[in-house]
Amino acid sequence: MQKIIDTTPLAEPWRNGAIEKFNDHYRQRFLDKVSMTSDAELRIGSMAFEERHNHSYRYSKLGGKTPANALAASLETLRFPPAEPAPRLPLTKPETGRYHLVRLIRSDRKLNIFSELFSVSPDLMYEYVVATIDVKEQKLKVFLDNNQVDQFDYRLR
Repeated sequence: MQKIIDTTPLAEPWRNGAIEKFNDHYRQRFLDKVSMTSDAELRIGSMAFEERHNHSYRYSKLGGKTPANALAASLETLRFPPAEPAPRLPLTKPETGRYHLVRLIRSDRKLNIFSELFSVSPDLMYEYVVATIDVKEQKLKVFLDNNQVDQFDYRLR
């Protein structure tokens, strides 16, 4: 099992402009203007808003295309994860797999992985790294430009 998670740096939502722009449009053009009295009305209205948005709003990041046009031009199929019930807490710890997180290393040279801090080399300051948790090996591996630059013990069990 391999998962890529958390590609927006921790506590920096503005770095994902497309998502933030959509959220702004959603709030201004839907939530602030439409009265709803039930979850069902919210669900139906939200899906209708999303459909209108994806077929009419153009993004410069998509070369001036709408999200629907960009998806069609990509020849990719839109996939949704399978619907699963909410997990029961506490979660069981994984036994296998790798989990990848993208993090910006700031001037304090601390790599923040789920609020656990790891000191890294000064060479990584102001760089985006990929931190890979290898569950089987119980290691945290740090990569810059696909090259492993550091490794830490990372005990999950």
